[in-house]
Amino acid sequence: MAQIRIENVRKDFGSFNAVKSSTFTIEDGEFFMLLGPSGCGKTTTLRMMAGLELPTAGEIYIDGEEVGMKPASQRDIAFVFQMFALYPHLNVGKNISYPLISQGMPKAQVKKKVNEIAEILGITDILNRPVGGLSGGDRQRVALGRAIVRDPKAFFMDEPLGALDAEFREHMSEELRALHDRMNATTVYVTHDQLEAMQMGDKIVVMNHGVVEQFGVPQDIYDWPATKFVAQFIGSPPMNFLDFHGMVGTGETHVDFGGASFEIPKMLNGANGALTFGIRPEHITLDDAASYRGEVAAVEYLGTTQIITLDTANGLVKARTASSDTVKVGQKTGLRFDPRTVSIFDAENGKALTSEANQGVLNHG
Repeated sequence: MAQIRIENVRKDFGSFNAVKSSTFTIEDGEFFMLLGPSGCGKTTTLRMMAGLELPTAGEIYIDGEEVGMKPASQRDIAFVFQMFALYPHLNVGKNISYPLISQGMPKAQVKKKVNEIAEILGITDILNRPVGGLSGGDRQRVALGRAIVRDPKAFFMDEPLGALDAEFREHMSEELRALHDRMNATTVYVTHDQLEAMQMGDKIVVMNHGVVEQFGVPQDIYDWPATKFVAQFIGSPPMNFLDFHGMVGTGETHVDFGGASFEIPKMLNGANGALTFGIRPEHITLDDAASYRGEVAAVEYLGTTQIITLDTANGLVKARTASSDTVKVGQKTGLRFDPRTVSIFDAENGKALTSEANQGVLNHG
């Protein structure tokens, strides 16, 4: 397996800039997620790593070797597509063995290797079956088997579970992560599903409009989003945003708005003008003694928890509380925020101003 480095990689399609000067490193053996909405540049970035697209500028290193202008066949990587891309005229075993046969490996060695992979993936009993009659999950296992049978330096996966239904998708994501841990493989995985990225990834790059918004471990990205976009894209429900105007100095620990004073983390830089106060729903406590007030607009029961929507002077706010808390629509209550979890954003450019929130953000120019 191998470390992968992306240095100032850009991709243009004519006058359209699809990826804007991205830089990050995928360590050897990591399960690495490229996350973002449709059209953000994540698949284009993956295809450049794989050699299916050539970068307009920048460098790509796999195992210390610069491969930016090399074709996919010279990069020793395996690619798993969303739609499986299996050979319909071959059975399961022959689909898996095809890369080895193409390399001229002896038949006895091919058979041994295919049986080993089939055992790992739990598909030994279907090796002689045609792929056309298989379920989506089994076809995905066959596609994975064909990818890992070669022992490549890295695995690239472009939304490989996207065609599966929700229940089986969750099951297969657990299997994929377990397979990765067993093989200690360097894996780069593209997804638009933030829950999938948080569940499976060792590290995450969040992209938007071709820009790397944030790069880091899942918990840091969730707890300290570097931009308002990340805070909105990660989390369900997403982070609450309360807009206000004011002067906040460097090192300041309080802000005032809505007739109340709130404690915040120390500011990295001072700010004057339009600001956004950010807080996750689970970090809000309903407390009648709190000075910041809101009226309950809706209650959504979710089993062990409930989502309370409150109308405040600065807009709607969602709080996640225990389902045992008795809350009724129309009820007025106070809202208390955990200051350790507050983020302050510049309302104009969306960048986080609190110091902890700048951990993991990249200077992408």
